[in-house]
Amino acid sequence: MFDLQLIVNGIAIGSILALAAIGLTLTYGILKLSNFAHGDFMTLGAYLTWLANTGGINIWLAMILGGLGTIVAMLIAEYLLWQPMRDRRASDTTLIIISIGLALFIRNGILLFYGGGNQLYELPVVRALEFGDLKIAYYRVIVVGLAIAAIIALHLILQNTKIGKAMRAVADNIDLARVSGINVERVVLWTWIITGTLTAFAGAMYGLIAVVRPNMGWFLILPMFASVILGGIGNVYGAIAGAFIIGIAQELSVPWLGSEYKLGVALAIMILILLLRPQGLFKS
Repeated sequence: MFDLQLIVNGIAIGSILALAAIGLTLTYGILKLSNFAHGDFMTLGAYLTWLANTGGINIWLAMILGGLGTIVAMLIAEYLLWQPMRDRRASDTTLIIISIGLALFIRNGILLFYGGGNQLYELPVVRALEFGDLKIAYYRVIVVGLAIAAIIALHLILQNTKIGKAMRAVADNIDLARVSGINVERVVLWTWIITGTLTAFAGAMYGLIAVVRPNMGWFLILPMFASVILGGIGNVYGAIAGAFIIGIAQELSVPWLGSEYKLGVALAIMILILLLRPQGLFKS
């Protein structure tokens, strides 16, 4: 039963990683951008949610406002940084360095204004759900439910809408998509909107089951990249599966390694998959 408790905890963490990893794989698959600032945008979403919630706004509306604020921040970065760099055909190394600089800017901006302390949402205390010896925190159930709903919504967008089909076409071959009449800039805009929404929700959901702190996204960026690589870079559904594998593996490692080595587990899995199957488990 103890292992089952860890698996349940891992599913909750995996749900959060899945939403964040989707955004990471979308930006790489469509924009060819390895965005190391992705985790800090997740932190930004959590802090915007916290600000709205502690300002007297209902947590669910606060999450929506946090998502909108994160989308605006990502679009500002797009027009000030990423679009000019694409126009100049900047190298992958240059883009990575810029994204690391952007991550430091966001994180230290949060530290400057709100300090390095832990922050908590103003949430009502709800009793955990009990199934025999198994106890599941109420907000962990909410996190999993929200993640499943978001994944289903994303699936419907990618498979059944015009913009979803255009995004898949651009990811496959941007030049062919452009000559086929697809508005690539519109696809880029929607990519950031979807990515910002999912990333902010991931950060806000993390705050539901843990504390909000300035470096939370930085510590989650390694499991995010591990999830993307495990699932196959550019594969949205692979990233989702990879995130749940990483989340559960990290939690199951706690009795043997301790909680301080969770990141080491994600790193070890990432190294193994790069050595044994660099294309990922779910990409041919």
